[in-house]
Parts: sequence; C-alpha cells; structure tokens
Amino acid sequence: MWFDLLNHANTAVKFRSVFNEFPFFNYVQSKALDDVLYTNKNFVACAPTGSGKTVLFELAIIRLLMETSEPWKDVKAVYMAPIKALCSQCFESWNKKFGPLGLTCKELTGDTEIDDFFEIQDSHIILTTPEKWDSMTRKWKDNCLLQLVRLFLIDEVHVVKDATRGATLEVVVSRMKAVHAFRTVQNPEKGLSMRFVAVSATIPNISDVADWLANESGPATFLDMDESHRPVKLRRVVLGFPCSPSQTEFKFDLSLNYKMANIIQTYSDQKPALVFCSTRKGVQQSATVLAKDARFIMSIEHKQRLMKYANSIQDCKLRDLVTLGVGYHHAGIDLSDRKLIEKAFTLGDLPALFTTRTLAMGVNLPAHLVVIKSTMQYVAGSCEEYSEADLLQMIGRAGRPQFDTSATAVIMTKIQNKEKYMKLVNGMEIIESSLHNHLVEHLNAEIVLQTISDVNMALDWIRSTFLYIRALKNPTHYGQSLEHTQIRIELCLRNLNSLSSIGLINMDEDINIKPTEAGKLMARYCVAFDTMKVFSKVAGTENLSDVVGLFCLEEFSNIQLRMNEKRQLNTLNRDKNRITIRFPIEGKIKTNEMKVNCLIQAQLGAISIQEFGLTQDTAKIFRIGMRISKCLSEFLGQSPKTGFSALLNSLILAKCFRAKLWENSPYVSKQLDKIGQTLSTAMVNAGLTTFSKIEQTNPRELELIVNRHPPFGNQIRESVIHLPKYEVTLEQLARYSCATAEIVVKVSLKNQAQLLSKRTAPDHHYVSLIIGNSDNTVVFLQKLTDLVLFKCGSWSKKIEVAKASNGEEISVNLISSEYGKPWKYLCISHRNVSTVVKVVTMQKCNHFCKNKDLCGHDCCEFNQTFSVFMHLCDYFVCSVIEGVFFFSVCQLEHYVSPHPSR
Repeated sequence: MWFDLLNHANTAVKFRSVFNEFPFFNYVQSKALDDVLYTNKNFVACAPTGSGKTVLFELAIIRLLMETSEPWKDVKAVYMAPIKALCSQCFESWNKKFGPLGLTCKELTGDTEIDDFFEIQDSHIILTTPEKWDSMTRKWKDNCLLQLVRLFLIDEVHVVKDATRGATLEVVVSRMKAVHAFRTVQNPEKGLSMRFVAVSATIPNISDVADWLANESGPATFLDMDESHRPVKLRRVVLGFPCSPSQTEFKFDLSLNYKMANIIQTYSDQKPALVFCSTRKGVQQSATVLAKDARFIMSIEHKQRLMKYANSIQDCKLRDLVTLGVGYHHAGIDLSDRKLIEKAFTLGDLPALFTTRTLAMGVNLPAHLVVIKSTMQYVAGSCEEYSEADLLQMIGRAGRPQFDTSATAVIMTKIQNKEKYMKLVNGMEIIESSLHNHLVEHLNAEIVLQTISDVNMALDWIRSTFLYIRALKNPTHYGQSLEHTQIRIELCLRNLNSLSSIGLINMDEDINIKPTEAGKLMARYCVAFDTMKVFSKVAGTENLSDVVGLFCLEEFSNIQLRMNEKRQLNTLNRDKNRITIRFPIEGKIKTNEMKVNCLIQAQLGAISIQEFGLTQDTAKIFRIGMRISKCLSEFLGQSPKTGFSALLNSLILAKCFRAKLWENSPYVSKQLDKIGQTLSTAMVNAGLTTFSKIEQTNPRELELIVNRHPPFGNQIRESVIHLPKYEVTLEQLARYSCATAEIVVKVSLKNQAQLLSKRTAPDHHYVSLIIGNSDNTVVFLQKLTDLVLFKCGSWSKKIEVAKASNGEEISVNLISSEYGKPWKYLCISHRNVSTVVKVVTMQKCNHFCKNKDLCGHDCCEFNQTFSVFMHLCDYFVCSVIEGVFFFSVCQLEHYVSPHPSR
C-alpha cells in the first residue's frame, strides 16, 4: 500500500490521512515519489491529463512540513494555476486534507476579495493565478511575506507558450526566482531556499522547462511520461469544417449543431457523450437540434428511468429533452435540476449531455466521449479562442476509469485551425516562449518594480527567463541570428534602447536605469510599447476628433473587419436617412482601424448596432479603451510640453469611454442606476436631457414617462440630488506686471449638507481642474477628490498666468471622473458650453489721474483692489455635475468694481 512506501522514511502517521481516498499510488506517482518526497530538488513532471499529477504537489507540501518544526508558523507554499477553477478545486480539497494538520489555505484569484498581503499573513498555502500573483508581487522587496515562501507549485506549466497568458506566467516565475536569489544573497547563513515543483501535460521538450527552473546545483529533475501511462487510453480526433470569410463565429457555431448527431453516432460506441458549448443559449440550441436529429436505442426499462427523471425536473424544455435521452446543464438552471441531470449522466442513464466549459472546471462528470463544439468562446461580449488549459481540462473529462479502458475526445474547429489543434492534443508541439512578443513591456514593468536597476541586472533577468533557454536552441524563432553569448545582450539592449528612445526610462553613464513617470504609467495600465510610441507623437493641438482617431492601436489589432460588416458600418458612418456618427470618416470603411473608430463613435452616440459580431467587438473595444484613454490623459498630463487642446480633449474622451456617451449627449440619464437605452430614450423624448431637469421633475411624472411603478421616480430623483454639485469662482489679484497676472481659483462643494446623509458618488470620485491660455499652453492642472472637498467644503489656489502671445483669454474647465459603475452614473455634459475668461495685461501705472474711474487708462483702472467673479447659475451648476463643462455661457470682459454697489 502507498504508506508502506513512506514508512522507511519514518513519515509521521498523521500525513497518511492526506491520501486516504485511494489505497495505492499509480505508476506516475510512484515514479516521482523519491524525487518529490525525499529530496529538496526542483522538480518537473510531464504526464498525461488524468494521471494524478496533483498528488505530486501534495507530496511536496508534506516534504516541506517534514523539514519544518511545528507549529509551522512561517511555512508558506504558493500554488499557481492558469484557471481559477483549478485553484478553487485544490482549495476545497486541500482545506479538507491539510486543515486537520493545522494548515490554513487561502484562495487568491480575481474572484476573491483578498487584495492585501496582511490578509494572507496567517495562511500556509496560497492558491492563485499568474495574473493575480503578478499584481501581488509587484513590490516584493518591500514585503517580508514573500521572503517566507519556501515552496512554489506551478500547475499546467506548458501554458507558458500561450500567446495571451504565457508571458505573465513566465515573468512571475522568473520574479520568484529573483526573490530566491535575493534572499540567498541577503541571508546565506539561514539557508532559506525556495523549491519549485511544476507539472505539465505531455510536451516534447520538458527538459527545457527543467533548465529554466534550475538552481545553484543545476537543472531541475524531470519525469517524462508519455500517453501510454494514461489510466484510460484516449483517442483524440480533430475535425475541421469549412468557414467562409463572411461567416461570423455565431453562424459557424450554429452550423456545427447539425453535424453533432453524426459525430455522436460515429464515436460514442453507444456510451455517454458529453458536449461542451461556448454559451448557455448554445447549450440549449444544440441539445434541441440533437433531440430532433438523433434517436437513441434504449430499452423499455431505460425509457422508464428517463421518464422518472423527467417527472422531477422543473424546467419544461429540459423535461421534454430528457425523455428523448438528451440533457443540458449550466448555471442558469435550477440547482435541483442540475443535481438530477448529474445523477442521470453519472449512472449512464442519459446518453448525451450538453454543457458549458465551467462544468469541466467544477463538477467531475467523466464520459466515454467528449466533444468540444467549436474552439471559440464568448468572454465579456467578445469572441476569443479557448486557452490551451481550458481545452485540456475539457479533454480530461474523457474516460471513466470505473467503466472504460478507452475513451475518445473530438474537437470541432475551422478547417484552417485543424493542424494547430492536432499538434496541441497529441503533445507534439514544442513549447516555445511567448515573452519575446511582449518583452519590452515586461522589461519596463520590472524596471518600474525596481527588480532591475542597472544593465547587469537586466542581463541577469533575461537569463532567468524561459525565453533565454529557448532562444539559445531555436534563435531563428525569436528573430535572432547571433552566437549564443550575444543573444542575451541583444535581447536586453535592443529593448532598453527602445524604452529610452521615447522617454520611458532613463539610463546614465554608469549603466544605471530608472523609470520615468511615463514608464510607470505604461506599467500601471499594461499598455503596449507601440501604443506609448503613438502617445509620444501627439502634437498638442489635437481636437476631440483627432484624439478619437489616435485609437488605432496595438491593443485593437485582433479586431478584424469582416466582409459582411461593411454595409452596416458604412451606414453608421454616412446615411441621410438616419442618425450617424459624430465625426464621419472619409470614404468607405475598408480597414480594421476605420472599423474601430466607427464603433467607438457609434457607442458614444448611443446609435443602435444590430449585428451581433459588431456588438461583441464594441464591448471588447470599450473594455480596453477605458484603460488606454485613462493612460493617455495621464501621460499628457505629466508631460510639460503637452498642448492644452490635446490634454483637454484626452480628459474628455477618457470620461466619454467611462460613460459610454459623448460629452454633449442628451442621454445623460443612461448613466443612472436602473436606466438603460430604452428608458433613457423615453426621458429624452420627454425633454429630460439634463440632470437639473430630472431633479426638478415630480417623481410621479418620472414614473409616467418611463412606465414604472412607485417608488421608481423617487429613486431616480434621489440619485441625482445626492450627486456632488460644484461652484467655481475666479478672482484676479491686484498685481502689476506686463508679463504675468495672478488669479485665485476656488472650487466649492455646493450641496455639502445634502451629501452628509447620502452620497451617490463613491469615495474615489474626483474632478480635474484644467486651465489653458490662447497659446495652447496648459496653465494649471489639478485633480481634486470629493473627500477633500467634502471635509473642507472648498479648495482654492493662487495661480500665476503668463501673458500669451496670441490673445488675452484663458479657458477654465472642470471635468468629473467616472463614478462607481461608470455607465450608470451621471458623468457627462448635456451642452457643449464654452467659457472663456479674459485676463487683462498688467502694466506699471505712472499716471496721477484724480478720477481713475473716468480717465480711461487701463493701468489706472486696474491699479485698484478688484475681483473677477464667476458665479454659476443653477443651470450651470447642474452642467458641472453632468461632466465636462466650461466656465461661462458667454465671453466675459473684465469687470472692475472698486465699490460694492458696482
């Protein structure tokens, strides 16, 4: 039995309970046992899906516990997996297994609320994803918790090749290697080494991963097991189907429904089949089509069992399908129905079950046949390929050890992708790094984190990556043709010079490297280097249309223009019979960049987009665009040479992206909670195009307009009342100079008393005060949080304004940031109100006029105490709340009044 293998090491009896679910280790686990449990060497295991690799992690944890004296206060192990569901599975399992031993597990993924190191200080086992651990380790030198990590477990390490997530995984592992090296140098006497244990699906170059995870004593030990050691032999089939360029992903997915009956008949061997679909709706559609097209051979007893299940099912559509031998399972159906379907399928009573991929990550329902219907999925409204980890997890459901000696997995994809997926599922594809595609971005991030502070450290960091291991063996794949000794220098210096060329880092003669503010912004907002190059070329005179035109960026490179979309896009661009985009694009829509521009403007203009594919693309564009637009405004804000026009319009556009409306849109109510496009349109038709009008409207009238019951009107009006309202005043001080003038600008919170009881805006809400002159120069820029204004009531600042060569006018603007849920709150103006305040040139006065009010000399007139005030009318104060606004409705001439009566 398994514990007989452990007894010769005098293993504590209490550790045996961790493995009480099975009496024996399988062949793969037995082969790895000595290296994992009886040594501290770094270890990599390459084995088929379903071969019990998770047990190796549990053995490594036990090894750590055996070496550490109780109560294990300072024991820290990190488990990192590319899928949140894998973290959740291990969290649930390890809580039960290691909890009785006194260990605490904490799940640290995007779905959990733990965001602070202090939340995990008492945890022994931390389960996380590469993206989350990346954000948590950004300041590793400043936090002692990371210094306590003794064991780093990497699940699905082959994901390092993934074009989307691989680079992050690689950088995080390399950073943890840096933590280990730093700790060894700082405290060599303590011997606090960090052990790396990784597992992978079947890949041909597992030795390269072992080289990557090397330590001072050499490469990691590795175990390479092929598919012959899989408990249930798996047959893998990839079927390619034609898809024309004009065919959308949605239509291609629908076409696969009608091929399902033939596939199940061919490969199921009359045993249970599990079909994975990308959406809940797709699950139900596919199940319905199969029920019509296929007839399962079932005995009378079998049919009676199905009728018994059906009589207990609440969902009427599901009930009808179950009687025909077809079921579906997703999070949208009742829990009791799900449990019944799981039971029926597990017992073999349900011949075919359609489900979403989340079932592969959570419920353990193995099947003889697994079919993956299309390799595309819908994420946050947009279409993208399944990750390799997702696909392998779904394929892993094929094979029922208690019933089968063999199983089949079928992947249905486009014919042009067939070869790619054949290599993937057969483990023939050599794992290459994807870091070279994003090396300049990650190098900048490490510089910002101070992991790298000079060129030598940059060279060492490059050497710690999987990219370096593979570039030595396959240099042409990474665009290298140099000798081995030069590859590291070339990879490093080329990217450092690129960062320096546009001011993202500074390098001195002593090869020291420091990040600039622009470089910090690039790292904070995860912006591509090519995008930062575009930002660095902004002239400063750009208007709003020009700034929108800048958004033809690297981040949108996967937004493709399809043939069948051109007609609707051209209609959105120019059409005499309907509302079109605000800034029409010249000519026909014929490039990807023109498509992105058109969709941005259509969404901001609240123009309906009918095509499903375009709706998906728009959601993706705005998800990325909110981040990029904020980076642009902050990038221009920190540059001393930025022109006023470009900065102002970048702030406006950032706000527009958050609100998903133009700054002059009448659909301001769309940003309120519970108000969508339909209700907002009703309010616009009723003339409620500003928040001041909504506030002044009776709640019952509001309910009549939007066809809702009380207290809906009260709720809408309350939301508006408890938004912050601002008042801005300007005062010119008595200072006499021909080159400059002094003004005092004051921002006050007008409804401070109302906000004491309730606030619609969150604590992090702020406004940006920006002042510019007629030379297109930024005179002043300041961010003001509501918390500051709420505590003090007002904020004021004395500003020196230099004389402009092109006029005596200044423009003062206050722009609100996004609210909690940016599409629901009032963030944007309903009028393009332009305010200009004239600043009069100051000159030394040498006159001795007795009546300075009547003499006509400007210098005499201004040689008195005076103020220029801008009082905001009620209409204007409301305009402030609604977002971007300018200071007055008309141009103000200087107004001088030495007497209160005047």
